[in-house]
Amino acid sequence: MRILMVSEDLPGEQIGGLGKHVVTLANRLLQAGHEVEILGRSDRAAGDPARQIGFDGRFRSGFAFAHPGWKEAQLGAFNPLKRPYFARRIGAAIDAHAAGFDVIHYHGHLPMTGLYVSAGINYVQTRHDQGSECLTHLRFVDGAVCERLAPSDCSICIGRGAGPARKAVTALAVRGYRSQAARAFARHKTVFVSEFLRRRFLRAVPDADLARSRVLHNVVDYVALRALALAAPAPRPGELVLAGRIDAGKGFAEFLDAVAARLPAHARLTIVGDGPQQAALAQRHAGPGIRFVGWQDHGATLALAARAHLCVVPSVCEEACSTTVLEALALGRGCLALARGGTPELARYQQYPGQLTLAAGMPDLVAQLVRLLATAPRRVAPPAQFGADVAQLAPTLLELYAEPADLLDRHLHPQQRRHPG
Repeated sequence: MRILMVSEDLPGEQIGGLGKHVVTLANRLLQAGHEVEILGRSDRAAGDPARQIGFDGRFRSGFAFAHPGWKEAQLGAFNPLKRPYFARRIGAAIDAHAAGFDVIHYHGHLPMTGLYVSAGINYVQTRHDQGSECLTHLRFVDGAVCERLAPSDCSICIGRGAGPARKAVTALAVRGYRSQAARAFARHKTVFVSEFLRRRFLRAVPDADLARSRVLHNVVDYVALRALALAAPAPRPGELVLAGRIDAGKGFAEFLDAVAARLPAHARLTIVGDGPQQAALAQRHAGPGIRFVGWQDHGATLALAARAHLCVVPSVCEEACSTTVLEALALGRGCLALARGGTPELARYQQYPGQLTLAAGMPDLVAQLVRLLATAPRRVAPPAQFGADVAQLAPTLLELYAEPADLLDRHLHPQQRRHPG
């Protein structure tokens, strides 16, 4: 099968969980004998982008995302035209490169993109975040999970104190965004990376037709992780690893503030990653027991996790399907996280009971951490198989690829398809 993966998150020197998922999946399908290419951004494609992201196939530069000057922050309102504009760009790039491919698989942040691809293209998209209904993709504001559903309430994320006119413009943008996402989901095959994500979209758009959707969790390359676990030295008692972007929502600040005075004497906390909060947190907390090592490549980060007593994922936002949690479980390491978002669903991938400890809140997470650090780190022989291994997902995904393509609007004139409103 000829498969074209598409993502605006690729290429890049530092790629997040979404980009890693795409590359892991694409490489596995290549190994299985399929012809796989990745279509991504042209404004980041310097040198050898495939090698930069660790992809073993061909990378195609397809579209630029240079900022066109929408100035939403200055205007204090979300622009109803902005996201459809970018989705149309990606759709045009897909049309230009689709010839000869059996399936196009889009992994990105613009759920309405499927409305802008030509009829007859076998199009699948995977939803990796809450961007199906939330224009910031995160549903996190003022240090807490956002529970607002009314479109006009979304103005708090773009213009505090917005008046009636700005709220009305934002409401128009949000209603249009959600409506277009729902129409794309009804028309094309859609994957949500957790049942949590699917439920959250239905909470915002209860009448959405998700009959063509299914839930498939993120995956890891278990062959590589198992080999790393087998080669790793015995875990060091008290060794803790946190890895991720040090930003609002990821919980680094809240965790460090809560744990700093409670770390046992033998504990050593290594924080891997960079981000806007890194400098301030390092100034406040760095010391003999807490070290900030900055951004590390994926291999180096996994090596640190493989020999840890515990991996901690303190995200206070609702993670859709944390690859960091999956990697810790695959490595056989104990993992501690908040019981939010799609994280509780990942308990099914434990190698032993209690490997994933879920906390109700940050005080409980710190209490659980202190309790676990009082016990010896557990090391088990890695099993031959792991439920979230990319090799186990691939056959299910290939079945999805082989299902009939878009069912709706085949009778429409192309001009109508390209401008869904």
